[in-house]
Amino acid sequence: MKLNIISVGHKMPDWVESACAEYIKRMPREASIEMIEIKPEKRAAGNSTENIQSLEAKRILDAVGKAYLIALDERGTSVTTIKLAERMESWLTLGRDIALVIGGADGLHDAVKQRADWMWSLSNLTLPHGMVRVLITEQLYRAHSVINNHPYHRE
Repeated sequence: MKLNIISVGHKMPDWVESACAEYIKRMPREASIEMIEIKPEKRAAGNSTENIQSLEAKRILDAVGKAYLIALDERGTSVTTIKLAERMESWLTLGRDIALVIGGADGLHDAVKQRADWMWSLSNLTLPHGMVRVLITEQLYRAHSVINNHPYHRE
């Protein structure tokens, strides 16, 4: 299983790149993480939010392909780390790659949300884009450590 984090945005600060790289390198080959950046649509006069989301959605869905799609959205389901680990165990049985999608500044288009197999809420708070990348990579590593009884996670 490959975990693809598909993220609208690029040119992240060094601390984001460094933190994500730390957790990505800790993951085993059978649950590797790859960060896939989608170039955001330009915000120009006359370019509506709907149009921006629609253009970004096309790029996102092209990158997702046939993978199991998890859309990060504040209206999604909140889970504990243990529940995330349980979900990750079920992903392992699917025989498909997993795509975790982080939308752009204007959020995700309804087409992405409708295609999603699961909508995951990290928090009721609005989080900076880079922070979400770090949080997801850390939580995927943590969930994997729970599955494998690694002492990284403590209850």
